[in-house]
Amino acid sequence: MSVNTQTSQLRAQFAAGLSRMYGSEVPAYDTLVEVSTRVNADYAATHDAAQRLGSLARVTAERHGAIRVGSAQELAQVADLFSAFGMYPVGYYDLREAASPVPVVSTAFRPIDQDELARNPFRVFTSMLASADERFFSADLRARVERFVGQRELFDPSLIAQARRIAAAGGCPDEEAGEFVDAAVSAFALSREPIDRSWYEELSAVSAVAADIAGVTSTHINHLTPRVLDIDALQQSMEARGITMIDHIQGPPRVDGPQVLLRQTSFRALAEPRRFRSASGTVTDGTLRVRFGEVEQRGVALTPLGRSRYDHAMAAPDPAAVWHEHFPATDAEMAAAGLAYYVDGDPARPVVYEDFLPASAAGIFRSNLDSDAAAARGGDATDYSQEWMAGQIGHHIHDPYDLYEKVASS
Repeated sequence: MSVNTQTSQLRAQFAAGLSRMYGSEVPAYDTLVEVSTRVNADYAATHDAAQRLGSLARVTAERHGAIRVGSAQELAQVADLFSAFGMYPVGYYDLREAASPVPVVSTAFRPIDQDELARNPFRVFTSMLASADERFFSADLRARVERFVGQRELFDPSLIAQARRIAAAGGCPDEEAGEFVDAAVSAFALSREPIDRSWYEELSAVSAVAADIAGVTSTHINHLTPRVLDIDALQQSMEARGITMIDHIQGPPRVDGPQVLLRQTSFRALAEPRRFRSASGTVTDGTLRVRFGEVEQRGVALTPLGRSRYDHAMAAPDPAAVWHEHFPATDAEMAAAGLAYYVDGDPARPVVYEDFLPASAAGIFRSNLDSDAAAARGGDATDYSQEWMAGQIGHHIHDPYDLYEKVASS
């Protein structure tokens, strides 16, 4: 196969296509992108070190998406599809163990090479329903969920086969690229097919996230996330526009000194028109609140030692009040103490955190729900481990720390 369009170009086209589609489905997302772009430009104009964690062009173009699937088979198809865009599974996140439990296990598909990240850093946080977890699902409900999921087809088999060929070749001919990207984007469009109301409500009693995954016959973009250089200014600007944001920015507090890891916020999920089918077959109009617009501010990646200190700080009633008991105030001190990653140990060259925080992800999910059920008490008897997931999808799941170590020593 003659390769003219490289995977990085396909990835950029895919991200742009999803962004256009999501903006048409959720217009407030376009407002979020507009405000983010303005905040970034204003911040860069007034801060000399604004681009130390990435160029303004990269930061403004940067997106991450989120999708949800119902089974390991569906997750394997996602892995094959995303491999055509040079996006590979990195990290393992068990949101069932978060302070606000959600019945999913997740990984993130993203570029793993620094040059590829620089070309286009698109990421998709992908969650899989943990239907075997008896803390959420009875044996009967699990059987019905797995039967429902097993009978649907999220992706055309020819699209997945094409993705495998493109991944193996490292790209595709120009004349094939547009059609392939359009088909991949369309696979994540919001379905207008009527939803079985009683089935959706039964799952909602377990978890609104479970209903969003297994209560419908398709998958869709749950949110798309631009990157911003000052998330506090973004939050204020969105509220000034009359858009309701979640109550608290998720992740580390705003502090004097190096910003670490990832801070996230979002506008509250909006009521979207959906059609419902009753037990009698009657179709009526209604609404659902499951999709929202998220925004993120990325900081320096922490080492395992730094992450341990982060966890201790975040366990305090007021993390900001104790932050400097755990972290120094300068990059030079952070580098010297081995708390964060810097290229060749140079504090002027921080390594950007490219991944996610399970507590923040669960917090964002929960903050956008009207209500959600809690997991039943008891231990987890399932094997939803990282090793299990890797085996199910047939792809190695990269350790984020290994990737940061590689960048820091390059």
